[in-house]
Amino acid sequence: MSSDERSSVAQLLSTGNARNLFDSVEAFLFDCDGVIWKGGKLIDGVADTLEMLRSKGKKVVFVTNNSSKSRRQYAEKFHSLGITVSEDEIFSSSFAAAMFLKVNNFSPEKKVYVIGEDGILEELQLAGFTGLGGPEDGKKTGDLYVHYPIDHDKSVGAVVVGVDRYINYYKLQYGTLCVRENPGCLFIATNRDAVGHFTETQESPGAGCMVAAMCGSTEKEPILVGKPSTFMMDFLLKKFQFGCSKMCMVGDRLDTDILFGQSAGCRTLLVLSGVTTQSILQDPSNGIQPDYYTAKVSDLLELLGP
Repeated sequence: MSSDERSSVAQLLSTGNARNLFDSVEAFLFDCDGVIWKGGKLIDGVADTLEMLRSKGKKVVFVTNNSSKSRRQYAEKFHSLGITVSEDEIFSSSFAAAMFLKVNNFSPEKKVYVIGEDGILEELQLAGFTGLGGPEDGKKTGDLYVHYPIDHDKSVGAVVVGVDRYINYYKLQYGTLCVRENPGCLFIATNRDAVGHFTETQESPGAGCMVAAMCGSTEKEPILVGKPSTFMMDFLLKKFQFGCSKMCMVGDRLDTDILFGQSAGCRTLLVLSGVTTQSILQDPSNGIQPDYYTAKVSDLLELLGP
């Protein structure tokens, strides 16, 4: 699709263009929070829609910026909601952080400090790296009034920052020391989402808040591995035998999901079941327009039929 077409106003999904979209792609890439579920509740019609897509030979993949879980933990969540998904069908930003270190030959002898949750720590371990911090450091307090240098591990070669519901001053202090004082220490962000859905009814501070704090204290910008960075797309392309033009990215965020899809050359479908409203989409100041938009994922099923 040309750049002129991509910059045009998004089309409301209809019977006609839904069929055209369906016939033009081989795989649907779904964000999770606000698209598949909100908090611990599945959004209505999602299970039947995924089943329909698979029954018609479409590949279904889940690409999430939420780093709180590993691929294994996400597969367990899907199963608890009645949907069978394998770990190989899940690409999380926690996995992306570990893979970034691996493909860039990060030394296993170096350690990784995590401002984030168990998902990052588990993916790091699976990739052969030693992770420090995480929820355990949420119990610690910063040494705010001491007059001598804080002791931090000089072997930390990377600090990975994701969403962290256990964030505190100690973690920010430790991570800042590693980035500023350990030679060559990498500063990696799983994503910069401002908010996310940890409950069905409320939006909560996202990883972007934690990343912004580290940007302020380190005076550095992070390496971004989650959406809209196309780093994860490299792994998707290895999995499938077709290119990005045969994929459709389905998400609820313009600045991550839709921008990710557009940057990679995918078709894009915005659903209004998450953080983006129709008024935000159609605001004159919004410069990111998906190919299509609709209320929710199950509209695909309603428009295409079983």
